[in-house]
Amino acid sequence: MQIFLWGGFLLLVVIFLAIDLGVFNKKAHSVSAKEALTWTGVWVALALAFGAFVYYLYETNWMKLLPQDNELLGDGKGALLNYYTGYLIEKSLSLDNIFVMAMVFSFFRIPTKYQHDILFWGILGAVVFRGIMILAGAALIEQFYWMNYVFGLLLLYSAVQMALAKEEESDLMQNPVVRFIHRFYPISQSTEGGKFFVVENGKKAVTILFVALMIIETTDILFAIDSIPAIFAITTDPFLVFTSNIFAILGLRSLYFVLADFMDRFRYLKISLIFILAFVGVKIMLAHHYHIPTVVSLSMIIGMLTVGIAASVVANRNQKKTN
Repeated sequence: MQIFLWGGFLLLVVIFLAIDLGVFNKKAHSVSAKEALTWTGVWVALALAFGAFVYYLYETNWMKLLPQDNELLGDGKGALLNYYTGYLIEKSLSLDNIFVMAMVFSFFRIPTKYQHDILFWGILGAVVFRGIMILAGAALIEQFYWMNYVFGLLLLYSAVQMALAKEEESDLMQNPVVRFIHRFYPISQSTEGGKFFVVENGKKAVTILFVALMIIETTDILFAIDSIPAIFAITTDPFLVFTSNIFAILGLRSLYFVLADFMDRFRYLKISLIFILAFVGVKIMLAHHYHIPTVVSLSMIIGMLTVGIAASVVANRNQKKTN
């Protein structure tokens, strides 16, 4: 019966994306702040509403969709907390992804009216790749207990890398992805019509829009290497990991249009993300020795994000007073 559970969720995602692109965003246009805020609210509301289904599903094993050996069977509250915590982790870690999106669009000078379509196809690809990575990760953790230590060390390494990373302009034309594409196709600077492929001088070429899409797609895979193990620190249930992860990235496009222009105001948010990565890294390594309650994890993550945002707001106010 699990095939109906997974198939039903994937069908739901397809319906959401079809409505998004085929109805509300059928024509390329610049997304206004009001529109972005509205869609962000819609995606968050859908994610929260799905939590009610998660609770009922695990509490009652509705239509016997879950296997009888599921450790959360009959514990709807526990499943709900795991789902919400996983969602919050992915949502918070995806903020760093927004910085990359903004940098890519700025470097290639992508018109704002085409940015939505690029992000749409990027997220569609992310759904597929993350599904594969989540299923593989769950299988590895179930088969090899020491994978918890591997994932934990990976998260700690990512936290250190994020702390030591220097903010500097990158020449994206030297990106390995761009150079790989250029081996097979010439790259056109054209953005006319929002096409990914054009014919120039009698030859098929990829546009700069396609190049931006590929960089965002491959970058998301790299970010997933951090965020997916982070959710495994909360639960190893593949359905909870996948659904919380997907709902978080479904709302990433609208969140980008809300935050991209003033992400630099949250100067201390990066520090919060570093501590979140380090915390979940330690948590997953302790899984076989000490279980940190999910409520504690959720409270810690909310607290770290709140401190980072509050510190940024105070710093900005003090800066305005001194100027």
